[in-house]
Amino acid sequence: MVISAHIGLNNFASILLSVILGFIAGLALGVLPLRKFGFTFRKALKTVIICEGLNIAVMEAFEVMTQVAIPGVMAAHLTEPLFWIGMTASLVAGFIAAFPVNYIFIKRGVRHQH
Repeated sequence: MVISAHIGLNNFASILLSVILGFIAGLALGVLPLRKFGFTFRKALKTVIICEGLNIAVMEAFEVMTQVAIPGVMAAHLTEPLFWIGMTASLVAGFIAAFPVNYIFIKRGVRHQH
């Protein structure tokens, strides 16, 4: 959203860019450690998509819903406190929404606990 706000994208383009970059960042953060452990890129990506895909989707969905639900956040500029309040609220909402997904995955052995 910071990039979108800086270059002045419309709401749909802002959401689309944010979700795409969120998935890229989330997948990269999962793939890099697996590559260090000797996984091929393809196997690492497949593993991360299976283990992290739902988690990233839930987090992104709740972040976007929070940003859209708070009046003025989508139209706010980087210099306005409302923008940063909205970004903080959306990050918290995304984390809280994704927490049960992570818990269930760890409990079922789909992913491991660090």
